[in-house]
Amino acid sequence: MKKSNFVALILGTIGMVFFSLGMCMGLLPEWGLFNQGVVCGVIGLAVLLITVAVWRKMEGKAPIKLNAKTAGAVVAGVLGALLLGVGLCLSMVFGKMVLGIVIGLVGIVVLLMLIPLTRGIH
Repeated sequence: MKKSNFVALILGTIGMVFFSLGMCMGLLPEWGLFNQGVVCGVIGLAVLLITVAVWRKMEGKAPIKLNAKTAGAVVAGVLGALLLGVGLCLSMVFGKMVLGIVIGLVGIVVLLMLIPLTRGIH
């Protein structure tokens, strides 16, 4: 394993632990730790963003360019993940199986559109 991948593994694990713990703290009312959960989640997101920058630097890659294509890919990824999550919630929590499956499939299609959007079709 290359050093850059090992560093990304460690930082990614730390970031995800903070983020997921923050989500649990914020979304479980029994814990009563909403404000602390938000802080913990933001710390996790910051560590994850730092992980991307550190890994790209160690691999000798250029920083990510912020342009319309990158912003569109981020919006499509967020939208696809939200649609997939809403579809799962409708199917599993609210018992609206058909509507949940349709919305979930739309989310999957949006996520699949990321491949040609970021890599292109050759």
